[in-house]
Amino acid sequence: MRQNVFAVVTAGIVALLSACSVMPPDTFPREGSVDIERYMGAWYVIAHIPPDRTRNSYNSIERYTLTDDGRVATRFTYREGGFDGELVTMEPTGHPLAETNNAVWGMEFFWPLQMEYTISYVDPDYETTIVARSERDWVWIMARTPEVAGPVYDDLVQRVAALGYDPEALRRVPQQPLAQRDDLQAE
Repeated sequence: MRQNVFAVVTAGIVALLSACSVMPPDTFPREGSVDIERYMGAWYVIAHIPPDRTRNSYNSIERYTLTDDGRVATRFTYREGGFDGELVTMEPTGHPLAETNNAVWGMEFFWPLQMEYTISYVDPDYETTIVARSERDWVWIMARTPEVAGPVYDDLVQRVAALGYDPEALRRVPQQPLAQRDDLQAE
């Protein structure tokens, strides 16, 4: 009995701590409101300051699908180390926080821990976005196409710098033209 109570209390504390760590400070820039249905679909990672695991990724694509219960099924794929590298897939679940108008999600890679996922920018046409973290450790510039025009990219890099990141640390993610790819079956 005592062990069961301890397990329940510990699980509750872990869940509470993980939920608290998801919410960025009010001073960290985020979109005022994100139309979650428009945000769904495929986003190509154009540039990033990534976690170590994806530091050498090619053809990175993040795909979002809204579930009936309001969560976001996520499928992240990339090639490890080159265009012919191993295809790697991750499938975390996003939990948009209603009080943020869908601009902050808890991204759950394994229960009960969630990571902060802040949509700091999305253009009015939902063609480009910046996902950031208030710890300023990781950031992703993404677009609906595998390439963006130079001026658009430059603007996005300036926005990343304005968030407090070192733009020199950004890595352009190599993306093949769609006609040359064999990793789009998950679209």
